[in-house]
This record gives sequence, C-alpha cells and structure tokens, in this order.
Amino acid sequence: MAFAAPDDTENISVASHAAHLLTMPSALAELSPGEAEFVIGYTLLRRFEAGTTVIAQGERDRTGFMFLVLDGDVTVETVVVARANAIVMSVLGPGSLLGEMGLLDGAPRAASCVALTDVSAAVLTRSALAQLIDDDPGIGAKLMIAISQRLAERLRESGQKLLAYTQLTRAMQQEIESLDPSSRRKQ
Repeated sequence: MAFAAPDDTENISVASHAAHLLTMPSALAELSPGEAEFVIGYTLLRRFEAGTTVIAQGERDRTGFMFLVLDGDVTVETVVVARANAIVMSVLGPGSLLGEMGLLDGAPRAASCVALTDVSAAVLTRSALAQLIDDDPGIGAKLMIAISQRLAERLRESGQKLLAYTQLTRAMQQEIESLDPSSRRKQ
C-alpha cells in the first residue's frame, strides 16, 4: 500500500503522521515538514506481526531498504559468537529509523530487527530512493546528508560504548589479577 493515494483519507492521515515522525530527532530531524512529506510519498506502508524478523543479521539478499517505525516496537538484536541466543541491543518505537546502512551500501545486515509488537512502518527502497533523487535532487541530497548525520551519530555512540566496555574489561582484568595468587608471585 503506497501513501500517495489522494482519494484515501486514511492513507493521507497516515502519511502526515509518518512525515511528522520522520522529522523527529530519533529519525531525520534535519528535514522540514514539507520535505518529509515529499520523502514519505516514495515509501510504502507495511505491517509486521509481532515476532516477525523484519531484518535478519547477516542477510545479503534483502538489504535495499530502510524503514521508519510508525506504530509498535522493534527489538534490535545481535548474535555474538559462542552464544546461542541473540542479545537485545535496544528496543525502538515510533519515529525510529532502521536499516539505513543496508539501504546505502547493500552490505550484509549488521543486526536483526524483530517486531516486538505488531508494527506499522514506512519502507523506503533503494529504487524509490533513486527515483526520489531523480525527481528532486535537492531533497534527495538533504535526505542523504540527514541519513549520513544519523549514521555518524550512531558511530560516535558505538565508539563511546566500546571505550566504556574496554575500560570495564581492563578494570575487571586488574581485579582478577589482584585476586589470583599466581599473578602475585610473578610481581
């Protein structure tokens, strides 16, 4: 179901809601309301039942899309080597944007996204993005810059988490060494 049907009042109100969410800080706040409405015109409305894996970690075939959560919650999960179950990294709700990296680079998915509840989402495919850029290069460029800024933000957050993890690991190692009688003999 596309958002662009002008004779369908429900689709227009959903599209307006989607455009509003797209301008939220959790998505792409750099877009004006009019630009967000333009972008939403290139998306498709999709519904996912609770428990549906929308994006699968490592997936190589279905990478050419991102989605904006309109309603419901999605878990972002990752499988770590030597663990049988996925680790939930975060739970994201309305206004959250997921899958941008795959949309841009087509590389295998870095994490899984699973519908925790029934979810409605606005999906932007790579081909729709290309058409949007052809139709309005200015808005296309602004969208790409906004996505890039969002990815840079996430990269900085990941770097900060990695630093905290490294410091914690180092402190734990020092504590273990201080409790290990064999390490005291070496000193």
